[in-house]
Order: sequence, then C-alpha cells, then structure tokens
Amino acid sequence: MSEAEGSLRGRYDKLSGDRYAFLERGRDCAKLTIPTLLPPEGSTSATKFRTPYQSLGARGVNNLAAKLLLALLPPNSPFFRLVVDDVMLVKLTGQQGMRAQVENALSSMERSVMSTIETSTIRTSAFEGLKLLLVTGNVLFFLAPEGGMKVFRLDRYVVKRDPMGNVLEIITKENVSPMELPANIRDTVLANKTNDDNKDIIEVYTCIKRTLTNWEVCQEANGIDLPDSRGSYPLGKSPWIPLRFIAVDGEDYGRGFVEEYLGDIQSLNALRKAIVQGSAAAAKVLFLVKPNSTTKLRVLTESESGAVKEGNADDVTVLQMNKQADFAVAKQTCDTITQELSFAFLLNTAIQRDGERVTAEEIRYMANELESSLGGVYSTLSQEFQLPLVQRVMFQMERQGKLPVLPQGTIKPAITTGIEAIGRGNDLTKLQQFMTSLEQLGPQVAPTYVNMGDLIKRTGASLGIDMNGLIKTDEQIAAAEQQAQMQNMLQTLGPNAVNQIGGLAKQRMQGSQQAAPQGQ
Repeated sequence: MSEAEGSLRGRYDKLSGDRYAFLERGRDCAKLTIPTLLPPEGSTSATKFRTPYQSLGARGVNNLAAKLLLALLPPNSPFFRLVVDDVMLVKLTGQQGMRAQVENALSSMERSVMSTIETSTIRTSAFEGLKLLLVTGNVLFFLAPEGGMKVFRLDRYVVKRDPMGNVLEIITKENVSPMELPANIRDTVLANKTNDDNKDIIEVYTCIKRTLTNWEVCQEANGIDLPDSRGSYPLGKSPWIPLRFIAVDGEDYGRGFVEEYLGDIQSLNALRKAIVQGSAAAAKVLFLVKPNSTTKLRVLTESESGAVKEGNADDVTVLQMNKQADFAVAKQTCDTITQELSFAFLLNTAIQRDGERVTAEEIRYMANELESSLGGVYSTLSQEFQLPLVQRVMFQMERQGKLPVLPQGTIKPAITTGIEAIGRGNDLTKLQQFMTSLEQLGPQVAPTYVNMGDLIKRTGASLGIDMNGLIKTDEQIAAAEQQAQMQNMLQTLGPNAVNQIGGLAKQRMQGSQQAAPQGQ
C-alpha cells in the first residue's frame, strides 16, 4: 500500500465512490428546493444559482424543518426524561415511597440540561441540519466541547456502516486557514504543499473510528499527522452524530424526504416554467399592419392617445396566441400537484377546505391527522439525534461539574416523542385519565385513597415545572391547619373559653412534667 492510500486523504477518496450516487441525487433535489443547501462541485460564494420556477419546494422544506425542530427541541419543555426503575430506586434511597421526591430531583436535572441546550447555538444549527436532512437525506453534527454544534453537509464527509446500520467509521474534510494550525506544525504543513496547492487553504481530514470499547479520533493535514488531535470518546458519548432521514438496508447513506416527491416537484417546475414563459409571450402586445395598406406605420407609432388620424381599421390587427384552453389545462394540473405536495409538506393551505365556515376544531383535527404520519420520523430521529445529543451534553456537564456524576447504569435518559407524547404530555394525560376514572367511582374515593401531595408533585414534574418552594411541606400544611382550627375556635367559643382551655392544657403539661421524675 502506498503512502497516499494509507493516509486519511486516500481513505476519504476511496469511500467517496460509494457516496457519489447519493451526492448527485441530493444535488438534484436541492436544485428544485433550496439550491444553496448542496451546491454543485466547484461552487464558491460568488456562484450564481438558478432559481426554480416554483417556490413550493423551498416553502415546504422550511415549513417541515420548522415543525420537526419544534417537535425534537420544544422550547421551555424537556424533550426527554431521566428514568430509574423501582429496584434501582430502592437501592439508591434505601426506602419505599420516594419516587415523587426522586422524580422531582430528576426533573431539576432535566431543566439544567435543557438550559445548556437553549443557551448554546444548538437550535440554530439543528434547523440548518434538518433542512439538509430533508433534501439530501444525510447530515453530520459535531457537538463542540466549548459549546455549539457544527453542521457537515454530505459533500464534506464520508461514512461507513455495518449491515445493521451502526456507524463504524467517519471521515470529514475541512478547508482551514494555516493560522488555525499549531505553530510547530504550520511550517511543516506549508513546506509539504506543492506549487499547485492554494497556500491560504489547508485540507484537514478527521477520522472517527469505532472500536470494541470506544471511539478513536485522529487528524492529518496535507498527509502530516497531527499528534495533539489523537483522543478517544466512550461509546454512546461521541460528539459526532451522523443522521439519515430514510434508512435503506445495506446502504451507508440515507435517502431524503424530497427524493420521494421529486417527480411531482419536477413536473410542477416544468409546468410553472411553461406557464410563466407562455404568459410572458401572451402579455406582449404586437400590432400588425397589412402591407401596402392606406394606414401608415408612422400614424400608429407617433400618434398620441385620443388623436384623430386617417386610416382603415381593417388594416391593423393585434397578434393573439389563443392558448387560453391549453393554459387552463396546465394550471389545473399545477393546482392538483400543488395540493398533493402541500399535504406532503404539512402546509396550512392543504388542511383548510374551501368553504364559508371552517371551524378551528376542524383545522386542528386535520393538522393532527397529517402530523401523525410523521410518527415514524419522530421515532427515528429520537434514537439517532435526540438520545445521542442528551447523552453527550450530560457527559460534558458532568465533566464540567455542572451535573452530579451518576452511578453507571442507574439513571438513563428516555426520549418522549410523537404527537401526544412530546415532552412529558404522556405522563400528564395518564394522570388525568387516572383521576377521571376515580371520580366516576364516587366523589370521596380520590381523597380517601390518593396521596394528593404525591399527585401534585408528579403532575408538576410531568409539566416540567420546578416544584422547589412551590408546594408546601408537611410541616407548613400542619401549621396552617392548626392555625385554621384556632381561628374557628375563637369564632365559635369566644376568646375567654379559648384562654381557659389553654390554661387547662398548660396545667396538664406541668403536672405531667412533675410526675415524670417520680415515674422514673
């Protein structure tokens, strides 16, 4: 094996062959939606991209990416929960009946993790990555140790998976400035560059390879190994997150959402182009004058509006295309395709029927029916994006001392996804159904058998609310009840009777204290 083949650059070029077909399909989808997401090879910041004749593709991608972002990273609400089973709960606490207190503490940790996610640029990068995922079917995220998340599009990385779809190897390609390299390596790298290379740009390759116990990372620049870049990450805690939108068995890369509707988008774009160009030709006003007619061309071109001139009206005609029927067929076809794509991209225009009275409940029901079709997408992204994201953020916070180091395998994050189960809504719904069932048995069943304190704490935890200081303690509740009893006694018996009862109680206490030494 030659030196070039053994380098990361040679490995990257070798794996690029398997990526070529997916890369070309992704570029075809980007041309008809958002061309800048995956530009053609050799494009620069000065490249002028051709705009599609329809905007439905771009509008649909932006709308669907926004819906996915709100579902995956809901604002002000944890999209995951830290769970512990009953056996481990007893081992940690040493007693029964501590689930409400433990869940309250876990809810506080969840809010800390969500605060870290919200204060970083993860949401902004996730929105850009979701658009790439919808159009090209592939995207690579990198969670930087100092915060934030970097997005790699498909033409900047290669990936190798096993038959089960597990990632085995990732190699990224970045163009960096020589000033970003350490001083002791910069001179060696620049000296190794040929005359044909750009002196202002250095290609840096990063390899992330999975072993039996961890992830190993290394880098090289222009064939020169960067020793300071070598390191490792525990399995399940890697900052590199490769995503696929539609996974196909046996393929290293995924297929995009736009690819499934590429035929309709291409047809809509061709019809819109024909209608726009035909409309422009039809809008052109052209007068024709018979040869050797009595009406002169100068009379038509130089006469002002309202002028009186000599001439024959039969000598002048206006050029017309007479293609109204053909344009009507094209427009009807465009409207049909637009309606179908609007349903696919969950646009609001697709769920509101034509009518004078369209209720809000009808629109809400139809919207839930459409979004339920993305349940599989939510489930896939929850395991391949949300779960690694939470595990990596918690790992970084533990190393920074922002979270307590939990015993290995005791508490695990569980992602809650779907229409009804986003956030902690599923737990809240079950609690509400439980209380409704108890109320049907009788008004006194719930107060008799249900611990209302635990119920309130679990309800607050399911809503992601900080319960510290919000709910009264048992001592505060007892003191409030005693004060209420004293006020009722004052109102019923009067102040003199209360003083007499207090005096008798005081005498009994003194008598018991005097009798205690004798009894001993």
